[in-house]
Amino acid sequence: MTFNKPQTLGDIARLTGARMVGNADFAVYGTNEIHRVKNGEIVFVNHPKYYDAALSSPATVILIDKEVECPPGKVLLISDDPFRDFNVINTHFTKISNFQEELHDIEVGEGTRIHPSAVLGNEIRIGKNCIIYPNVVIGDRTVIGDNVIIQANTVLGGDAFYYRKLNGNYDRLISVGNVIIEDRVEIGNNCSIDRGVTDSTIIGEGSVLDNQIQIGHDTVIGKRVLMASQTGIAGCCIIEDDVTIWGQVGMASGVRVASGTVLLAKSGVNRDLPKGTYFGPLAEEFRQYLRKEVKIKNLK
Repeated sequence: MTFNKPQTLGDIARLTGARMVGNADFAVYGTNEIHRVKNGEIVFVNHPKYYDAALSSPATVILIDKEVECPPGKVLLISDDPFRDFNVINTHFTKISNFQEELHDIEVGEGTRIHPSAVLGNEIRIGKNCIIYPNVVIGDRTVIGDNVIIQANTVLGGDAFYYRKLNGNYDRLISVGNVIIEDRVEIGNNCSIDRGVTDSTIIGEGSVLDNQIQIGHDTVIGKRVLMASQTGIAGCCIIEDDVTIWGQVGMASGVRVASGTVLLAKSGVNRDLPKGTYFGPLAEEFRQYLRKEVKIKNLK
């Protein structure tokens, strides 16, 4: 999330009550998660496993729950609960309306047809010559390009599935990102594409999604990706251009799939994959999988 205007470290410290380590006038431009964070942005960390990754990330403001040495060129915000304070910052600078306010700031391009039963949020941009079918839901800040087709009952911009366990209950990290659908994308019936927590979930130009597909928060789908039904993609994945994903593929969080890869039906992806054709519950190169199956059969 990029702030409407730059803030200072002192501004953020006063907002959250966190203790700052560094110059109070240090410029802060936004917030982001660790996999997308950029120079000038805040990243939060609240687990020792990720301290080093956060401190060495491109982030220049680290919201952290431990006294640590501040890396050169960076500043710290020491908090007793970085998760909570990250929510405080994000919701202070991004209004959460949840379809409960009068619609405003919606732009629709020439030739676009939107069925009357579709539900739109605020700050939405829809390009030219799009078709939005019945009962589509388009959440706040969604951006849709030209010549896009969105079939019935699809939801763009739902909340990210991002929680922590707190006092026996689940506590949500509030999503203030958005969804970007590029030109000439087609999305089938009953799909769900979650908005980013602090950045954008992106469906690249010319990609085609079948029915009943789930795309998690902050995932980036490349250009001309073909994805069959009942596929589930977790958050923070990167699927590069010209990938083909057949039905019921499941993909773990943070995975990268190289351009031109083919994932056969019911494959499970739990690691980065170079270009190839893959199959199996723990996706492996297809010919290797077949050779293994023949060996196992011959053991019987």
